[in-house]
Amino acid sequence: MPAASLRVELLSHTPDPMSLIYAAFRQCYLPGCVADMWPRLVRGEIAPPEQADFIGRILQSGHTSPIEHVSFTFAVDGVSRALTHQLVRHRMASYSQQSQRYVDGSHFSYILPPSIAANPAARERFERLMNEIGGMYRDIKAHLEADGQAGAREDARFVLPQATASALVVSMNCRGLINFFEQRCCVRAQWEIRNLALAMLELCREKLPVIFSQAGAACERLGYCPEGSLSCGRHPPK
Repeated sequence: MPAASLRVELLSHTPDPMSLIYAAFRQCYLPGCVADMWPRLVRGEIAPPEQADFIGRILQSGHTSPIEHVSFTFAVDGVSRALTHQLVRHRMASYSQQSQRYVDGSHFSYILPPSIAANPAARERFERLMNEIGGMYRDIKAHLEADGQAGAREDARFVLPQATASALVVSMNCRGLINFFEQRCCVRAQWEIRNLALAMLELCREKLPVIFSQAGAACERLGYCPEGSLSCGRHPPK
């Protein structure tokens, strides 16, 4: 049973994301139709710095809904089921996750928490248990298959742990991503989903800095911690 590590890749994003966001914002204040402006944007007649400046000024006013028109799609691998149970709480997103009903878990990979990896006694017990569970899964699946059960993997998976590694495709629009980063880049977030959020944020900043250059934990934007008495102390609570 091998330990797995995090892998995040950007599969796709909305073409011309800054121009599209600029057009969406301009439509809110434009008497005509933004479709008449779009050819000028495509030809580059409205310079990127001008677009970025306009978008930045509008965002500072608190008007953020037009950024929902742009979305990013990521391939995520080497994350635990414990993480994905947290991830799906973010509603402004679409998920396609590796299915344990169809993917054989006989030799499943798992996520090894750093605290356990750093403790020899805990690591030995953890890794031994992963191997035991793998053997248990194989035995149960074999018994069910011998009994003619069609859904052997479907039922054998009930013994698999939250540490089981998984892979999925995640799509979020920019507004959903900002919310995700505000919550999950926080140092109080669980370590695994925080590592995922930071990796996704780095990819987003590279592609669309006008939106994501200041993205991250909520306290970085607000200048204070919204967690109140649960603050980590990096920024004072309000």
